[in-house]
Amino acid sequence: MEVLHSKAAWKNQHEENESTAEGFILLGVSDQPQLELLLFVLILISYIMTLFGNFTIIVVSRLDPRLHTPMYFFLSNLSFLDICYTTSLGPQMLVNFRSTRKAISWGGCVAQLYISLSLGCTESFLLAVMAYDRYAAVCRPLHYVTIMSRRLCLFMAAGSWLSGLVVSLVHTLPTLQVPRCGQNHIDHIFCEVPALLKLACVDTSINEAALLSISVFVLVVPVSLILVSYGYIGAAVMRIQSSEGRRKAFNTCTSHLAVVSLFYGPGIYMYLQPPSKGQGKIVSLFYTMVTPMLNPLIYTLRNKEVHGALRRLLWRKPAT
Repeated sequence: MEVLHSKAAWKNQHEENESTAEGFILLGVSDQPQLELLLFVLILISYIMTLFGNFTIIVVSRLDPRLHTPMYFFLSNLSFLDICYTTSLGPQMLVNFRSTRKAISWGGCVAQLYISLSLGCTESFLLAVMAYDRYAAVCRPLHYVTIMSRRLCLFMAAGSWLSGLVVSLVHTLPTLQVPRCGQNHIDHIFCEVPALLKLACVDTSINEAALLSISVFVLVVPVSLILVSYGYIGAAVMRIQSSEGRRKAFNTCTSHLAVVSLFYGPGIYMYLQPPSKGQGKIVSLFYTMVTPMLNPLIYTLRNKEVHGALRRLLWRKPAT
């Protein structure tokens, strides 16, 4: 019996090592070529628009002195983050949608898992920081410049990035250490924590509890702070006497609220339920590819400051 047990243990270890060496197979969304081709085209268009829109915001915010404000500093951070986020996932998706064997190496899966998770956490913290900026602008307008100093802005942005990197590392390592007993077919379109936990051949209740706790910290706590901030903002806007003042204050906040809804809605749906209940692949496509594409559109469509900056840059007379 001891010999059989040793052989079984050796076999499981051998399968695990083989799976680690070969990497993973991503099952994707569907096995229908027509649907895969349609998704390939849609994701390609979305990726190109994401790069163009977010690069435009970064360039405009950098080159126009009138946009050298805390709001556009954080918006540039968000745009850069969205470019990195989609780039960590989009190219691999495009390759797999046009491939018969949707493989990803072990190292590629680890990198994709850690980078995408850290950037997602960073965006959650950054959106909460942006809500505080809007609170200071609307509720404390006379002290806004003093409150949102350059030093504080740099500290808050750096804190968001560092927190995302640390939180992701804390959760990525335990997920990768879960035994899979040779299973390497991920029922998803990219390497994500819930999908990897479903491959486990042992009880993952501790991992699921940790995932829930971290999700509450990364998603529920920031969105609660955002709602509190906008509660104060709403009360302050109602006290503004002129309709023009109320409209201007309202417009500065609606774009951020729209982005908040697009980010936290799918994120809460995906991560605040047990992995065993299954995860929506289309929902994952939405918050990884569609939301970063919509963010620059939301911030520019009704933003007169960005429109004016674009006009000044495009029609600026060359120096003689």
